[in-house]
Amino acid sequence: MRVKVALAILAAFACARAQDAGPALEAARTIVENAEYCFLITVDAGGQPQARLMQPFPPEKDFTIWMGTHPKTRKVEQIRANPKVTVAYQDAKAPGYVTLIGTARVVDTIETRKAHWRDDWGDFFPGGPAGPNYAVIEIKPQRIELISAANEMVTAPGAPPVILERRGETWRLLAKPLLK
Repeated sequence: MRVKVALAILAAFACARAQDAGPALEAARTIVENAEYCFLITVDAGGQPQARLMQPFPPEKDFTIWMGTHPKTRKVEQIRANPKVTVAYQDAKAPGYVTLIGTARVVDTIETRKAHWRDDWGDFFPGGPAGPNYAVIEIKPQRIELISAANEMVTAPGAPPVILERRGETWRLLAKPLLK
């Protein structure tokens, strides 16, 4: 009986923590969905971060991000050697940003390429989504950091941003925002 009570208390606590993350997740999702472009940062063989501007697809419910690319780019080579990546978005409407920190993998199945294709990309990727010049990058974030003046999620100088960390299927709030 004690075990059941303890498990119920732990489940309620985990649920409350996940609910605490709700406003921060909504703010992050709004910034990410409204940004047409972002920066994908990979790590090269010498350990140097490499950033490039990308046009991502909207995030999935769990914040998985998909991006199209040519399979013979440096970023693909870097992801295959070291899957740790960062994706950075700017809030174009108010001071703020979202940084997604996680791992990436290159997916080259035709089904996945077709699911993540934009018709206006034909000039960049001859042969379209089924051709040999197109691959897709899947990014699974484990951590989200954000500042959002529009959502009153700001911090004092030297304080950390709002930080969310993925635990299984839920996001946990690690650092709470200071309200204006």
